[in-house]
Amino acid sequence: MAHIFCIANQKGGVGKTTTTVNLAAGLAQIGQRVLLVDLDPQGNATMGSGVDKRGLKLSVYEVLLESAGVREAVQRAPAAGYDVLGANRELAGAEVELVALAQRERRLKAALAQVAQDYDFVLIDCPPSLGLLTLNGLCAAHGVIVPMQCEYFALEGLSDLVNTIKQVHAKLNPDLQIIGILRVMFDPRITLQQQVSEQLKGHFGDKVFDTVIPRNVRLAEAPSYGQPGVVFDPAAKGSQAFVAFASEMVARVQRL
Repeated sequence: MAHIFCIANQKGGVGKTTTTVNLAAGLAQIGQRVLLVDLDPQGNATMGSGVDKRGLKLSVYEVLLESAGVREAVQRAPAAGYDVLGANRELAGAEVELVALAQRERRLKAALAQVAQDYDFVLIDCPPSLGLLTLNGLCAAHGVIVPMQCEYFALEGLSDLVNTIKQVHAKLNPDLQIIGILRVMFDPRITLQQQVSEQLKGHFGDKVFDTVIPRNVRLAEAPSYGQPGVVFDPAAKGSQAFVAFASEMVARVQRL
């Protein structure tokens, strides 16, 4: 049975998509069967996996509107060894179209239930806003992985996200929990980042992952080549950190 996780943060530009594609590639490298679901109409996780969003015949849009199943719509990430349920601009219309539909916030959950036996991990890349798309992700997931930079404003955004997760847990998805907080784009030379990191560990304890993802140019370059950083430059510090994070994730879900 698949472990389904949202990678979510209501703040933009914190590395959600970078985390999703590189965690997917890292998990695939260590032998896990992985499905990446792109719930962002920008389709960055789709493109970053090497799948052309402009050429998608079926996408997560059709899956949410129940005109296609997940198995019909998935594509293989050519170099990374995982499957992708891609997204493109059409998905922006789903926010409006879903409003009038029954079970509108549970569409993704129902679709993923059909393929739960096919994968070990399903990773959902959520948009940086709390609309019906993110809500579908949170209702489908067993837990949330929160990537965050160790900066003051990121702490503010984290408290908003924690409140959102509590509300979804109470009203829509009793299985939902925070799996862990991943410190990304970390630069140990910056005192403030060290201080925020310590605050996180003090407040959230073992919910903070041991792995820290350093600020890394090669991770930033990789999407322009249509590959996760883990595949693009396996020797880069950021890539090695994500493979270590994948191993930590496997160990953590075994304890859940």
